[in-house]
Amino acid sequence: MSLARRCSRTGCARAAVATLTYVYADQTAVLGPLATYAEPHAYDLCDQHSERLSAPRGWEVLRLAIESRDPEPNHDDLLALADAVREAGRPVAPRPEPVQGAGREVARRGHLRVLQSD
Repeated sequence: MSLARRCSRTGCARAAVATLTYVYADQTAVLGPLATYAEPHAYDLCDQHSERLSAPRGWEVLRLAIESRDPEPNHDDLLALADAVREAGRPVAPRPEPVQGAGREVARRGHLRVLQSD
């Protein structure tokens, strides 16, 4: 199963590039970039269906700019990726040895230890 969202039009198997929503109170159809996640009251459309979109008589169609290609990674994205790689490559600090005479460990929960006194 593909993770790419498909056009909502019946019989169309092309990938969605735009999302159509309706503002009934204003009699407006809004066509914009593909939404981050699928909404139940929005329609994902492919490039062909988004270009041929028409609205009911008396309605206004508001077309927002749709990027036709994937955005290039910016400087912040590359820095975040480099930081994540550096963090994953750091050595794990060794566990501290128990202090002599402080009792023996009888239980552990996360970073907390239960010691039994001698």
